[in-house]
Amino acid sequence: MKKLIVVLLCIFLLAGCTETLNEEKVSVTVGHEMRVHFIDVGQGDSIFIESPNGKTMLVDGGVKGAGQNVVSYLKELGVKKLDIVVATHPDADHIGGLIPVLNSIDIGQFYDSGKVHTSQTFEEMLTLIDTKNIPYNVPKTGDSIAFDDDINVKVLNANENATDNNDASIVLKIAYGNVSFLLTADAGVSLEKEMMQDDVKATILKAGHHGSNTSSSAEFIKAVHPEVTILSYGEGNKYGHPHAEVVERLQAIGSKIYATAEVGTVIVSTDGVNYDVNSKEWSGTIASAPQTTSASVEIVSKDLIEEIVGIKNNSNEAVSLKDWQLISIEGNQVFNFPNVTLQPGKTIYVTSGSNARDGQNYLKWTKKQIWLNDGDAAQLRNAKGAIVSELD
Repeated sequence: MKKLIVVLLCIFLLAGCTETLNEEKVSVTVGHEMRVHFIDVGQGDSIFIESPNGKTMLVDGGVKGAGQNVVSYLKELGVKKLDIVVATHPDADHIGGLIPVLNSIDIGQFYDSGKVHTSQTFEEMLTLIDTKNIPYNVPKTGDSIAFDDDINVKVLNANENATDNNDASIVLKIAYGNVSFLLTADAGVSLEKEMMQDDVKATILKAGHHGSNTSSSAEFIKAVHPEVTILSYGEGNKYGHPHAEVVERLQAIGSKIYATAEVGTVIVSTDGVNYDVNSKEWSGTIASAPQTTSASVEIVSKDLIEEIVGIKNNSNEAVSLKDWQLISIEGNQVFNFPNVTLQPGKTIYVTSGSNARDGQNYLKWTKKQIWLNDGDAAQLRNAKGAIVSELD
């Protein structure tokens, strides 16, 4: 009996020692700091991650026009190489800014959703990856991405066969110790439901689709139950992001909200146990949409397949379109009108893609595809830069 007691006591002490050693190991593992930068790129997403051991990852880059700001931000931080770049899906407000990044910074590995797209922005991105011989990867749902030994990066969704760009979104859950980040790209409500089969609970949530009500269902918000939510959107965006019902759902579960449109870049620092957010909480003000002029010239049609945009003069006077611009919002691509005059009641067509043509009432933009980009909006600006018309 005495021998049995001694053996049991030794086992108990050994178990206690093992638990102590494990606790010490965890405290060492989380002893360094990780920083996650939700970069202000206007109406888009761009997230930069610095690991505890000096590894770097960039998830998306905003629109092309924001790309140089992303490059400047990274260089100010002393970033000379990005170990990993992730393009969550091919919408231009996520991948456009990656083009300046690809042109300016060395990249170790490039992860893409694999969703094939024919926009000029997407083609340009792939061309740069190819010419620079950057290793290209298409992850699958359930994969882990090797980034830093102290950090777990899990792919909760990636679907190259999705019919919709947003449903192709690479969704990442990044965990460091007891603190986790859920980066949902533009994942919609149906996709959220699928992901809830996995463990989606996270400390910090990057709200899907810039705070749109196409994402962030009540069930998903409850399942994630984030202590902090980041809203990445542009001030005065025409979509009305963030939508009030999304904000109400976040407030209902007590999540603190931070918005890039209001405070600029938001940085979350963590040692794996505690975390700190460097910004003021969101004031609760919904961004108002930009005002357009009451113009007589408007965009009356946009054929995404045939790549034709119709612009009509509804007034009784001829209008000179010299120095006017037609803009692809998502792609941040601009067509500068030549010295043409649009007569009263007439429509002029700006063409692009393989069937682009000139002559009569047609103007040729480019043989590249401009409008085959899910959700792309067209904007017309006059010679003074004022918004004359918009068409989703």
